[in-house]
Amino acid sequence: MSQEVSAQAVMELRRSTGAGMMDCKRALVECGGDRAKAIQWLREKGLARALKRAGREANEGVVEAYVHLAGRIGVLVEVNCETDFVARNDEFRRFAHDLALQVAAMNPTWVSPEDVPAETLENEKEIIRAQALAEGKPAHVVDRIVAGRMEKFFEERCLLRQPFIKDNERRVEDILDDLRVRIGENIQVRRFARFEVGGEAVLAQGVARVGDGDA
Repeated sequence: MSQEVSAQAVMELRRSTGAGMMDCKRALVECGGDRAKAIQWLREKGLARALKRAGREANEGVVEAYVHLAGRIGVLVEVNCETDFVARNDEFRRFAHDLALQVAAMNPTWVSPEDVPAETLENEKEIIRAQALAEGKPAHVVDRIVAGRMEKFFEERCLLRQPFIKDNERRVEDILDDLRVRIGENIQVRRFARFEVGGEAVLAQGVARVGDGDA
């Protein structure tokens, strides 16, 4: 059964998602007028379009720099796109700046879970498994506990999996996917470096992915 949606509701959804008017109207109809569900519906449809773009080369972009706390923390982030035109786009540059803020505040170690070395993953899983058994957890649920705690590990240590500092309900990768849809290009977080006075430097580069430029 079709549901009527107001033009105002469609416009508000369009402003918050950047999706087309007809897509916003359809999303609201499909989701019974529920705005939160409509946003998720659009994200899922948009993500499918964004993934198709991932096969295109991203050799342009920016290196964003940020220095925090009177010079005690410094960050460099490289974000790639397909064209120089998008590299000059204000929204693209704001995203790069927000990533630099994210790295400064949340101190990730890697760009994504795919970048975590295999030996690190196995070591972390063994630690979690030993902790679960020491806590008296039944053996048949230990694997599920390990999987859940590894997700928490990725959320803490991998930039794209971290809650976005400007919207903790969403991950950095969600913000990236939405930007790909709105701008219409393959956008990649290539690498970052974080320096802190008196601490060790963190230098992270994403693994080679389809659409990445040469290292």
